[in-house]
Amino acid sequence: MSVITVTSVEQYNKLIGSSAVSVALFSAEWAEQCKQILSVMSELAKQSVYGGIQFLDVPAEDLSEVALKHQIEAVPTVIFFRAGTAVDRIDGVDIAALTTKCRKFSGASNSDITEGTLEDRLKSLINQCNVMIFMKGDRNVPRCGFSKQLIAIINETGVTYETFDILTDEEVRQGLKTYSDWPTYPQVYVKGELIGGLDIIKELLAAGELNATLSA
Repeated sequence: MSVITVTSVEQYNKLIGSSAVSVALFSAEWAEQCKQILSVMSELAKQSVYGGIQFLDVPAEDLSEVALKHQIEAVPTVIFFRAGTAVDRIDGVDIAALTTKCRKFSGASNSDITEGTLEDRLKSLINQCNVMIFMKGDRNVPRCGFSKQLIAIINETGVTYETFDILTDEEVRQGLKTYSDWPTYPQVYVKGELIGGLDIIKELLAAGELNATLSA
């Protein structure tokens, strides 16, 4: 399964009204945090333990009638539906709550969620963009001095990159340390390979190799 992008009110009503539990992300393309939620939903949709759930991406601005009906005041907002009735809701970014609630509505137990699941999710996040940065905060609002310095340097290169806020997901924050054998943040990946943290980026910059490394 994959996340279904809803393109009309008619399609939305049909999907929400089905007997399956629906997890609807009200999103906007310009909102960086929506991409984080969507990435997690995409991974959950691939896992058999969540086979009884359908995951929906609902563009809040394009489907303003639907957004208004459910009092969507900001994105991202996630609403859980069963047979057309809203049964739960998450306002803002809370990855832990999203996975917990999806597990609850799917009926999956903790034993169903294997260690491989986290590894698969980390791989997916790392490969979300050619240049992927895991940091405290995001590119617009870094939440530590090291992350702020790193983003300033990367911005100067002009390369396209994505960020993931580790403060929103403790599972990713701890899991990535073990997965990459790198205990600190921020972490920079290029095409799925760990380049390093702020010190390594500064060394590459000083050696005139940063742009070539990021564009490899």
